[in-house]
Amino acid sequence: MTRAAFTSVRSLVVKVGSALLQEGPAAFQRIADDIAALHAQGVRTTIVSSGAVALGRPKLGLRKGGLTLEQKQAAAAAGQTLLVDAWARAFEPHKLQTAQALITLDVTEIRRRWLNARSTLNTLLDLGAVPVVNENDTVATEEIRYGDNDRLAARVAQLVGADLLVLLSDIDGLYTVDPRNDPGARKLSEVPEITDEILAMAGDGNAEAGVGTGGMVTKLAAAGIAAQSGCATAITHGAHDKPIQSLADAGHGSWFSAPEGMRIGRTSWLAGAIDPKGSIQVDDGAGKAVRDGKSLLPVGVTAVSGQFERGDPVMIVSAQGQVIARGISAYDANDARLIGGQKTDRIEEILGYKRAAALVHADDILLS
Repeated sequence: MTRAAFTSVRSLVVKVGSALLQEGPAAFQRIADDIAALHAQGVRTTIVSSGAVALGRPKLGLRKGGLTLEQKQAAAAAGQTLLVDAWARAFEPHKLQTAQALITLDVTEIRRRWLNARSTLNTLLDLGAVPVVNENDTVATEEIRYGDNDRLAARVAQLVGADLLVLLSDIDGLYTVDPRNDPGARKLSEVPEITDEILAMAGDGNAEAGVGTGGMVTKLAAAGIAAQSGCATAITHGAHDKPIQSLADAGHGSWFSAPEGMRIGRTSWLAGAIDPKGSIQVDDGAGKAVRDGKSLLPVGVTAVSGQFERGDPVMIVSAQGQVIARGISAYDANDARLIGGQKTDRIEEILGYKRAAALVHADDILLS
């Protein structure tokens, strides 16, 4: 996707930096107004918001300057309620509901938790809510922290299958060199590919930068992660009027394109060296449906082999015994055997619960 295709965006993730939110309620309101206008146009939006630690510090009387990990976690616990409340108040005039989602690194690295998080976020979006995501600083440790919400936002973009990731901060884009030190610095409006030359422009990621290349290292890393799932990235200053919608104008922000037709975020995990935990054999009709990009429904299943858990990789095998695809099972092996060959509307009757209509969703299938 390129800047010219901005009007075609239907799923959006917006990351809001702490420095931007220090402006107070006006910053929350400006961004909420922009998102609400896009929501009215049918754009599903998820917010990844920093700011919990900054809001919690004064509440607990913590000093300015460096904090220990434990102090940061305490500040996050105190500030998270303030952060979520601020977003709820900002969206209230638009009659849009917000919902808090706290995520740690293992949510996106352990497949079953990834599936659960994806399901929850997409259900909230289906219901018309605006999820507000943050790293769960209260329980995260130094070893498992994302360390920055830029990369967390890129992972969330993969979770929800976003078309565009917008990184709002006090940085208005990527410059050829640091504009604070070189008046000849030029902002790049379009970045078709993140090359070594582009990475060199990020410098060392000065955390104290106001505009330019400070903090750009993690933003470029986020753009690279997002691109793997066909999601474009835009970096822009959040203090603009309508900061997101203004990205349609080449004068605002830096736009990092994603390869056209590339939508591998939900299947890239399958493409690695993963040993399938079992296999699901299907009839000819189901085999054709899978090849045509459709989900595998229980009714088309003729046999289930192996022992696997929900979220494990499995082979999908044709009636003739050929492996036609790999996929992520929405049910464990025992339950898959019970519902195999049955219509979807019988799942709850057979199992006592219904988690998904498909045994393997189309988004979780990689054809062989």
